[in-house]
Amino acid sequence: MDDAADAGLPGADSTWPHADSRFNEPATFGSGSVLGSSTPRIGWRRQALLLAAVVACLTVFLLARVMANNPHVAADWRVTASGGLELVYTSVPALKEQVGRELVGIETAPGSTLAFDALALTHSARWMVNDAQRERLIATRLTVARAVEAGHLVMVFNDGHKVDVMPHARGYVALGAMFWLLSAFAMVLFLVGWIVPLVQPQLRNLLYALMALSQAGQLLLAAIGSVPGLTLPSALVLQEHALLTVLDLVTGAAVLHATAVHPYPSRWRSLPVLASWAFTLGFAAVAVAGRQPYPWWGAQSVLIADGLLCIGFLAFPTGPQPHPFALVMRRFAIVTVGALVLLTLAVALVPHMPPDVQPLAAVGPVIWNVFFASVILMVPFISRSQNVMREFAMLAGVSTVATSVDLLFVAVFSFSQFASLTLSLFLALGAYAAVRQWVVNQMMGARTLTTERMFEHLYRIAREVEAKPERAADRMADLLRHVFEPLETSRTSGRAKQSRVVANGSVLLVPVPNLTQGPMLDGQIALRFAERGKRLFTPEDARLADRIVEQLMRALAHDRAVERGRSEERQRIAQDLHDDIGARLLTLMYKAPSKEMEDYVRHTLQDLKTLTRGLAAATHSLALAAAEWKTDITQRLEAARCDLEWTASFDEDLTLTMVQWSSLTRIVRELVSNAIAHSKASKITIELRLHQGLFTITMSDDGVGRDPAKWSHGLGLGGIRKRVKLMGGSVSWREREPQGIVCLVSVPNLGGATKG
Repeated sequence: MDDAADAGLPGADSTWPHADSRFNEPATFGSGSVLGSSTPRIGWRRQALLLAAVVACLTVFLLARVMANNPHVAADWRVTASGGLELVYTSVPALKEQVGRELVGIETAPGSTLAFDALALTHSARWMVNDAQRERLIATRLTVARAVEAGHLVMVFNDGHKVDVMPHARGYVALGAMFWLLSAFAMVLFLVGWIVPLVQPQLRNLLYALMALSQAGQLLLAAIGSVPGLTLPSALVLQEHALLTVLDLVTGAAVLHATAVHPYPSRWRSLPVLASWAFTLGFAAVAVAGRQPYPWWGAQSVLIADGLLCIGFLAFPTGPQPHPFALVMRRFAIVTVGALVLLTLAVALVPHMPPDVQPLAAVGPVIWNVFFASVILMVPFISRSQNVMREFAMLAGVSTVATSVDLLFVAVFSFSQFASLTLSLFLALGAYAAVRQWVVNQMMGARTLTTERMFEHLYRIAREVEAKPERAADRMADLLRHVFEPLETSRTSGRAKQSRVVANGSVLLVPVPNLTQGPMLDGQIALRFAERGKRLFTPEDARLADRIVEQLMRALAHDRAVERGRSEERQRIAQDLHDDIGARLLTLMYKAPSKEMEDYVRHTLQDLKTLTRGLAAATHSLALAAAEWKTDITQRLEAARCDLEWTASFDEDLTLTMVQWSSLTRIVRELVSNAIAHSKASKITIELRLHQGLFTITMSDDGVGRDPAKWSHGLGLGGIRKRVKLMGGSVSWREREPQGIVCLVSVPNLGGATKG
């Protein structure tokens, strides 16, 4: 029942995180246990659902039993070019001699024959445009139905023969496959209509139940009409038109009412809702009295107006932000209302069609009912509806369009039946194949995420996580924001192992693995409304989120493995330098021919120790590195008889990576080397400063250097520029007054700088 638990109309309330926990508790359907007993009891919601299932099964069974026991004339008919009925097969012995002849009518009294043609056999009174023609059709069907139920029927054929027929019960086999398919569909829609308000007893869900139950009734009546036979039961003949119209009007009013209160409630929308309900209730009240209250165009215009108002309500939000459910349902509403308008125009032109084509118009309303019922069935599961359900709804819609276009071709262009059917199917299927993917994307709001874009963010976030592991969850949330572009992102508690869609597509919950300590979970990230509110989340999004988390873990593991390899290689190089070059320098120091040479070698040996110690460590404290730089620079400037003024100010003690430490060490050393070699300065001032991630090195001297713009950039200055650029920083030189040079090195976001 997990899907059913999320079956409330989409669009979570402001308490959506709590709604998620409520959906997933076993008590959602009222389950619990008797105090002091471990035996679970069935909650009232499940009892109500079980009752609904029993009612649905009994309804279908009783309906099938009534139709199976209803008197029936076992005969198959073919529509002739003149609109008559030609007998093509029968199992009734008295009728076998009339095979191939056309039925003229039914004898109601000696010498009185009631004309009975193909239109009376196949067409529903609900879709008869002409009111007078509808009344004649109902009277003809009622007379034939009563004669069949009386057990005696006199059929008159075009050769003048009259055949007395004794109708018999048709049996379950003769109900036909279409009866069972439509009945099963109606039962499923009936159950879903019960489930939604049981899970969330809210006004909008009660309205959904009303429209679902109304369309389930439409499908059951369509199932009855699909049963082969001359007529419907007499009780249904009288009420079919009014009943079908009332069900359509109730559905339209319920859809309009639900759209008015969700997702954008507004007081001014109550006026058209009240008008729609008033028309519906007025039609129902007059229809119960046995009169035809409104012409066909009146009821049909109200239905189309309801649809157009729904589109308007969904297109002009009253809330501060777009709601994805409104955007998705607006696309469905446009497609649905467009199909209804096309079908209405086609049915309105039926009287102008050839007689042999008019009975085919009965197929269009049945296909429309299936299409509209499938759309209603998808609404509670819009974010998790499988491809089969989407394709079924699209094919039903295409079939509705094809049938309507076929009727329009016949009425407007006077095409033959074969030519119009072939052309309409060709156009409908061609349009379906050409725009299918576009229609699905527009209806569901789907989009294509490029692999390049996803991996670009993925590996950038992986590097940032390596630089600052304590902010791993925030970086992962940033990655998901780049991929799904939600309206809201927040952290929640939870221990789910996989991503999942809750609140019927409004929220995507993504488990956060502990990116610094392995596979342990560290809560969840909740994303609300994808693509800035333009669409709902789908199960495909949940699978994509899981793949993103998996790829992020792999990227981190790869980076760690690479860093381990680098660290091991650095340690090997440091050990070789220490054991080989260090030993040689130590020997050279003891054999130095002069005091100056001994001091020079001693300083070189000290530099080597600093270098090897830095290579051996994977990370370095900024404060410790600054202390080492100061010690090294002091020794070098003392040898050059130059004073040092040192200042260091850090608002936090960052941990430098090996690449950062190595780059900064070489930058500082090269700046000091240039000052010693070229400036002839007596004093050097160095200031290190770290404030809110911005690290600066300011070095000035009182030497003879001037006009830095004209300097040639060799290996020394070029190396400084290159290392600063690799860290994402900048370097500049300017003249110092009254003499000397000032160099400024700036590295923004030192703690999150990209590793080389």
